[in-house]
Amino acid sequence: MSDHYAVMGNPIAHSKSPKIHTLFARQTGQSLVYEALLVAADGFADAVATFRAEGGKGLNITVPFKQEAWALAAEQTERARRAGAVNTLWFRADGSTLADTTDGIGLVRDLMVNHSIALRAKRILILGAGGAVRGVLEPMLAQQPAVVVIANRTASKARELALLFADLGSISGCGFDELSGQQFDLVINGTAASLAGEVPPLPDDLLADNASCYDMMYGATVTPFQCWATAHGAAHSLDGLGMLVEQAAEAFTLWRGVRPESVPVIRQLRESFLDNAV
Repeated sequence: MSDHYAVMGNPIAHSKSPKIHTLFARQTGQSLVYEALLVAADGFADAVATFRAEGGKGLNITVPFKQEAWALAAEQTERARRAGAVNTLWFRADGSTLADTTDGIGLVRDLMVNHSIALRAKRILILGAGGAVRGVLEPMLAQQPAVVVIANRTASKARELALLFADLGSISGCGFDELSGQQFDLVINGTAASLAGEVPPLPDDLLADNASCYDMMYGATVTPFQCWATAHGAAHSLDGLGMLVEQAAEAFTLWRGVRPESVPVIRQLRESFLDNAV
């Protein structure tokens, strides 16, 4: 009988997680079933309890339940504790539950492994101060960049978030209007502006020579932030599809004890975007 996994969220129909984990399982010879479960806004704790009681082995969690999942688990990884939200629950054989957040390590692996972009001693700017950004700060700072700057429309939110991680490295927060005169080796868009077809207000001279830009969002076409990056001379202009697959690979590895190959799955998802666009 196959082990049972799922992703819970609301909405959830758009999720690519079932396809990703099914491809991972096929690739690694693992016997499992993975589905997407729509959960009522006030029914998350009950849904998790039911899933586990029915023998479920692990869950991925997406919006709007990541913070609630964090509060449910008695044991959290250090990066999950820092993030204040989790996207992975592992129901272990001894009855305990481990909560983890794999978004940040997924981003770091996509940058460093898939795109050969170095982070050590680099100046990094992260746009936005919401949960998506908070979830990636610990793994980013672990790579020992020269500085991480969080810029947000509301500067106080960026400064408050930076303070939570100040013990891990050189990190500060500011408003978008305070970026003038600064240059960065890597700019990561963690805002949802691309979903609205917009780009945060950024100075034209923001990018250092050979800078890279990365949008956590992804889609069938290049995002508005990628277009901005290309127009402003970025050496690399990347979207977040690789981050999506890499965070899934990290969860799969936690659950199954074997690491899948991410690049073939990223390629297959990218090709499916192109096929659907025709």
